[in-house]
Amino acid sequence: MNERTGFRMTPQLILGVSIALLGALFLLDNLRIIYIGDFWDFWPALLIVFGLSKMVQPRGSSGRVAGLIFTTIGAALLLDNLRLINFNIWNYWPLLLVIAGASLIWRAWDTGRAAQPGNNTEGVISVAAILGGVKRVSTSPNFSRGEFTAIMGGCDVDLRQASMQNSPAVINIFALWGGVDIKVPNDWSVEIQGMPILGGFDDKTFHPQNSAKRLLVKGAAIMGGVEVLN
Repeated sequence: MNERTGFRMTPQLILGVSIALLGALFLLDNLRIIYIGDFWDFWPALLIVFGLSKMVQPRGSSGRVAGLIFTTIGAALLLDNLRLINFNIWNYWPLLLVIAGASLIWRAWDTGRAAQPGNNTEGVISVAAILGGVKRVSTSPNFSRGEFTAIMGGCDVDLRQASMQNSPAVINIFALWGGVDIKVPNDWSVEIQGMPILGGFDDKTFHPQNSAKRLLVKGAAIMGGVEVLN
């Protein structure tokens, strides 16, 4: 019995079509069949293509938000190059500070709420590194949550001696021009749900099969990096 698969819009398809069209344009220009002219005015289209490739990821993927951001910025830069609007991206760099401040406020409020009487704070780790480095080792028998912030600094958290009683445990991360390294036990199954913006989340763990101990890594890495390993 033959099985027919439906047409699906995938990131590979979008990138493949875009690269093929780009090559065809250069070829036709070299053969003097068409004239590209001020081709580099259209370079923001690369950001749009990259953003669209992220936006067609499965529903719930964190990359879809980053894709929307890249698509919006690319479209604004393209319209500016075409003299249709006046847009200077450097006017908006303070938004990074607004995002960083809002994230810190939210994490402080959330941590304070968890620390109220009656709430169990055992197994909760909060680490912040600003213009510096912080190393932390946890031996908690019931790790449940982590709040890690790195702004132009680095966090190194070792959870290999910790254990987990209630799954899943959650780690929220905010990295701005900084990095976070997390070491976890071999029997923990890690799931990355973070949003990279000109940054990255790197999972180098073993991924044990049918593990009852799941760790969810959420948050954002803006021009920064997050690495999880055993």
